[in-house]
Amino acid sequence: MAAVDPATAEAVALPGLARALVSAGKLGQKSAEEIYRKAQSSRNSFIAELTGSGAVSAADLAHTMSAAFGAPLLDLEAIDTNRLPKNLLDTKICQDFRVVVLSKRNNRLIVATADPSDQQAAEKIKFATQMGVDWIIAEYDKLTKMVEAQATTATQAMESIVGDDFDFDESTLDSSVVEEEDKSGAGSDVDDAPVVKFLHKMLLDAFSMRASDLHFEPYEHTYRVRFRIDGELREIASPPIAIKDKLASRIKVISKLDISEKRVPQDGRMKLKVGPDRVIDFRVSTLPTLFGEKIVIRILDPSSAKLGIEALGYEPEEKKRLLAAIERPYGMILVTGPTGSGKTVSLYTCLNLLNKPGVNISTAEDPSEINLPGVNQVNVNEKAGLTFAAALKSFLRQDPDVIMVGEIRDLETADIAIKAAQTGHLVLSTLHTNDAPTTLTRMRNMGIAPFNIASSVILITAQRLARRLCAQCKQPMDIPYETLLEAGYKEEELDGTWTPYKPVGCSACNNGYKGRVGIYQVMPISEDMQRLILADGSAMDIAKQAEVEGVRSLRTSGLHKVKIGVTSLEEVLACTNL
Repeated sequence: MAAVDPATAEAVALPGLARALVSAGKLGQKSAEEIYRKAQSSRNSFIAELTGSGAVSAADLAHTMSAAFGAPLLDLEAIDTNRLPKNLLDTKICQDFRVVVLSKRNNRLIVATADPSDQQAAEKIKFATQMGVDWIIAEYDKLTKMVEAQATTATQAMESIVGDDFDFDESTLDSSVVEEEDKSGAGSDVDDAPVVKFLHKMLLDAFSMRASDLHFEPYEHTYRVRFRIDGELREIASPPIAIKDKLASRIKVISKLDISEKRVPQDGRMKLKVGPDRVIDFRVSTLPTLFGEKIVIRILDPSSAKLGIEALGYEPEEKKRLLAAIERPYGMILVTGPTGSGKTVSLYTCLNLLNKPGVNISTAEDPSEINLPGVNQVNVNEKAGLTFAAALKSFLRQDPDVIMVGEIRDLETADIAIKAAQTGHLVLSTLHTNDAPTTLTRMRNMGIAPFNIASSVILITAQRLARRLCAQCKQPMDIPYETLLEAGYKEEELDGTWTPYKPVGCSACNNGYKGRVGIYQVMPISEDMQRLILADGSAMDIAKQAEVEGVRSLRTSGLHKVKIGVTSLEEVLACTNL
């Protein structure tokens, strides 16, 4: 074809792409004008009409644009779409102008286009992102395919994840959530059915899988949901990253949190009805991260506090010691262990045993995790001045019999709790220590006088949670004699009368484990221990005295669980120290 002077093309107001093609001799002036008129009449873009008519192939067009504008040429089929940056440019702009953001460099976007002459697209992108634009040329057909793939809405993606077999009804969800949002204002912005549907399914799945926590985690290019099942995190779903803000807003609205505040952590609660007369509480925690808010939802099942002390895994002697302590009229009982070791359930199991019509029980927690009828529960609110210490002072004016403090964090709280234990009240609380003997030295380090510790503390329980072997698929395991000795068994225990078991895995369990069992060190404070405390004895001195009195260490208690086939040796080694 004969080339036409660019000035002539400009006179008939052809778009820049058409003028470039005419100048390069790829398209005649009349053909360009005819295609342009068709595009105008059909309200189509010139480039779509051009490639659709077959006048210029997409590949030929890309090569011509690359040469004419001096821009690099890229084959989009060589690109991994999963690694492309998300949310840098609005989907509608990408669809309207057929562009794909490839990367971001400093304050400039690298954008794939088939028409680098489109100044309107460049200005629109600059205005929307406040960044400059560097064009990369791509073939129009491949570009269109990629734009359409990326333009799959969050709604469609969510529906494909949840599946058609999930029977969803918006009215069912609204009645299921007991503490639902105010329907005015903020709630309407996030009342997106697929997001509601997905969240509802995740909560129900977590409950049915006996998960303790749900983790919603945004990253730069991905978004994942993990459940903690039997103490182990497992990835459950990878929803589109585009839903992270809507999902976070939905959770925050239901939990009565501030959806406009994304800079600081927030804590809240919500409820879900899972049966005609069963409601599950969820504790919600949000945390700002680099790529959005991470949300952790803890499942608080009130029925767990009513399982009874037998279900917790105490051995007969340990159970006897604990029951003897909580039956005493006054003194302090401490439950220690790391986060997630089951301290709250142990405390509430004790409270449930003490919860009788003639007993006045008050608790101060941050926050209250399990609702127990008959118990006066107070949520600590430090911003309002309601600290553990302030709550304890108020309790002592409320004629209490039993006081439970969620955690002893400072000297003031410890001092008031000890005085309460010394003046006719039974006090239950928690501390974060590794085992029972070190709890006493930790209290000493907090500044509590030894005679106050010796005269108030009556029992300390240290605990861990180990995964319980699946009864259906566990199998005997041959462990070398030396390994068992190294783990902590005594030679006389290795008499061949018992067999350790290993996890296998079946349809009824999670990798060979099903549920968890407690490993406990239950240490009553005897007169000999009181003397050691008054003499400012070390944790090692107290541990030696506890061993003399028949108190099992956490490791020994765990090894006993291996001996009776409840858990595996590797599980005990992972959660206890010698």
